[in-house]
Amino acid sequence: MTTITTPASSRSELALRAHHRAPVVVPSEPVFDHAFPEDFDSVFEGSTTQRSTIGCVIPAYNEEESIAAVIEGLLAQTRVPDVIHVVVNNTTDKTVQIASQYAGAHEITTELGEQFTEVFVHDIGKNPDKKVGALNYGYALVEGYDYLLGVDGDTIAEEHAVEYLETEIIGDSRIGGISAIYSIDNKPFKGLASFLISGQRSQFAAFNLQNLLRGRNMAVLGGQFSVFSTHALREVMEQNHQSTPWVKDSEVEDSLLSLQIKSAGYLTKISPAARADVGGMTTLRALDAQQVKWTYGAIELMWPGQRGDTKGQPLHPNLRIRWAENFGMLTNLFVRVAFLLLLAASLSIGAFVFSPVWLIPIGMAVMLNLRMAMTMANRTRKDVLFALLIVPAEVYMWIRLSHFTRAWSSFLSKKKVDNWAAQAKAEKGGGGHGHWVPLIVAIAVMVAVAVIWMMLGPVVQSTILWIGWPIVGVVTVLQTLLMFTKLIRRQHGYKV
Repeated sequence: MTTITTPASSRSELALRAHHRAPVVVPSEPVFDHAFPEDFDSVFEGSTTQRSTIGCVIPAYNEEESIAAVIEGLLAQTRVPDVIHVVVNNTTDKTVQIASQYAGAHEITTELGEQFTEVFVHDIGKNPDKKVGALNYGYALVEGYDYLLGVDGDTIAEEHAVEYLETEIIGDSRIGGISAIYSIDNKPFKGLASFLISGQRSQFAAFNLQNLLRGRNMAVLGGQFSVFSTHALREVMEQNHQSTPWVKDSEVEDSLLSLQIKSAGYLTKISPAARADVGGMTTLRALDAQQVKWTYGAIELMWPGQRGDTKGQPLHPNLRIRWAENFGMLTNLFVRVAFLLLLAASLSIGAFVFSPVWLIPIGMAVMLNLRMAMTMANRTRKDVLFALLIVPAEVYMWIRLSHFTRAWSSFLSKKKVDNWAAQAKAEKGGGGHGHWVPLIVAIAVMVAVAVIWMMLGPVVQSTILWIGWPIVGVVTVLQTLLMFTKLIRRQHGYKV
């Protein structure tokens, strides 16, 4: 089947056709696969049967392995989008050919009745704006619809995801965008890939739970699977003097748009029910490139002042969780590095005395990790073992700390780096060996500190230990108390 390309000039025609399609009835009380706790059962109460239209945009870059499953997942939804636009950009694989097999009209019968959708595939060739350009191209095709559903080219949602998102967003006109709960696709990986996937699943679960417990206010309406009000997007464009909703100023285009939607007076929410699995990073190089890009982009939004076209908004409510994350990572880095240095220094002069008290923070961390694993809706044995065995979670934390230091050092050096290109290269197996730099620097620092330590006299050495251990102890106690508060905090029945 040939690729179908629809020019932007036919936007109004698409919107008109959508309003004349067979109606999709949104029930006032959706049928759920499981009972919801009373704490958020009211989320879906009072839902209307208002008719709405949803245009889906899938920006796709080298997604030949996943694009078929993504489109099939959308066609299998209980509430099928009125139109699906696959916008392929800069691709070098068979994404276009595979996606084109689904191009055309589809009549689908679901539990909500007869539905109709059309799939269009657009190969826009080389696009300097990459994903941002693909999203804006898709927006131009669906701006006449009530809502835009953004789906990444490797995201597969559970069958009720669109229905749940639509039900909530049409029930509250204050919502400018709502995100599904994301997890990492837990395919049967082995070895290092399996370990990295388990770490990412735990990381995503913690982030989702934080947002759910903040009144379901979502800090980032991720492009993985989110529904946006096109009316809210138009207001964002007007207020920020933009010709498109997404701009390439930031490394994290979804975070920036989320801030703008919030600043326009809308709510940014996370659904307690809609779920989607995204593709994970299976190599250290790819994970490093992705996490550095995310962290670097978040720092740009957090940092006061103007950097290029990106204005920092340190006091923005959506960035509070980002400040907490970065402060937490800085504390974790200090405690671990300081503990190792003081331990080595104490052992070198025979001054170390083991105390069982140091096992309390470790035990608290294990219990907190285990509770997080038990909060996962689709947890596996690997998720539980990752939390219980201590070592996997600790090793993954060191990997995250390397991403943290790389992002901050790059930002503070004011060196302009194309992190989009770096991630693309890393996912294809290229991109150099920059992810090893933190380890190399750490070893060099350790050697230098050891040499300096041996040059110091006994009195100076004892003074450093006398001052250093209490400082590390106090910070560790505060960390442990924070972990304890998280451990006993009510989770209101949420599953991530």
